[in-house]
Amino acid sequence: MHGFTVPPAAPRFAPPADLTPITPEYDPWDPIRSLRQYGRHALTSVEFTVTHLCNMRCEHCAVGDSLSMTESPHLPIDLILKRLDEVEHLETISLTGGEPTFREETVRNILLPLLKYARSRGIRSQLNSNVTLDYGRYELIAPYLDVMHISFNYTRAEDFHEVGFARSSRPVGKSSAARLYERMIENARRLAEEGLFVSAESMINFRTYNKISDIHRLIVEMGCKRHEVHPMYPSSFASGLPMLSRDQMREAVAGLLDNRDPDVWMLFGTLPFFACGDDPRDRELVRRLAGERNVTVRNDPDGRNRVNVNLFSGDVYVTDFASIPPFGNVKSEKLDDVFAKWQSHPVQRRVDCHCPSAGCCGPNLLVSDMYFKDVDFTRRRALI
Repeated sequence: MHGFTVPPAAPRFAPPADLTPITPEYDPWDPIRSLRQYGRHALTSVEFTVTHLCNMRCEHCAVGDSLSMTESPHLPIDLILKRLDEVEHLETISLTGGEPTFREETVRNILLPLLKYARSRGIRSQLNSNVTLDYGRYELIAPYLDVMHISFNYTRAEDFHEVGFARSSRPVGKSSAARLYERMIENARRLAEEGLFVSAESMINFRTYNKISDIHRLIVEMGCKRHEVHPMYPSSFASGLPMLSRDQMREAVAGLLDNRDPDVWMLFGTLPFFACGDDPRDRELVRRLAGERNVTVRNDPDGRNRVNVNLFSGDVYVTDFASIPPFGNVKSEKLDDVFAKWQSHPVQRRVDCHCPSAGCCGPNLLVSDMYFKDVDFTRRRALI
């Protein structure tokens, strides 16, 4: 009798084998890919605001001003799927809120149809969630989801309580917050163990910049495949928070590179450091980021290859948190047509630059307004 070994079963939330793995070499959300492919910015990504409800009120929340206690009816899902069918170069969708899984009705009637549609077309998907609710909600969507994107800016339950409920209209007890904190960690760990790509995002801000390496270690312990790091720019809901200097941000990024786990993908975004910068310290950091294994710097998708659609009003925005008014509405317009209007807008033209040698699409609007108000990036060139 010849013995044989039964191959181990794939984790139940592992992506289909015929899909290209999401890796540092393949990040379909980065607009540099479509820019190189089509020679111009093209709409390849659509983000949907699927709820204005949330069980938390984080002090740094980009959409905190839009959160509410009640919800209006969603637009018909058939209309939304029709609009996605019309996007010529669609590659990714993202689902955000609020907390998208707050209501099970939203999970079943909105998230599942969108995720199943994306999977059927080979379109990659991301859900932005705090993963603090019952695990069963995430089990429903995990088989069809590519990236579970969570926010993680804590080293202990006390941080979670202080940051996560800073703007709550009702007091939240420390013990209640601690239970949510533990559930968040357990849910993220379990999803990762069962094969889902979990990406944890941390903000570099006045609370985290001097302990970002400790936060990274916890993210690695949770089994996350990627640690996503962005500076926090005080805007909208978070406009009153202290602003870090570029020196502090530079030190935080360098310290994180010194202390990171090199086997975990680290993705930086919206950094205020550019290869065309006039500060040699900025250029040296850009050079280091480009040379580190498992480190990428993602160009900001908002307004370059992505728009945000409000699933209640149908309004289409450049981002889900910008103060720029909507550019169109899916009730009456195709998304490619709305995107074309934004491409010709003077605000977009102001930051519409591309440096092939640096693989850079320039600053986003927040970075430009915060640190480079008098700089014309379209006239600058990489110095490294």
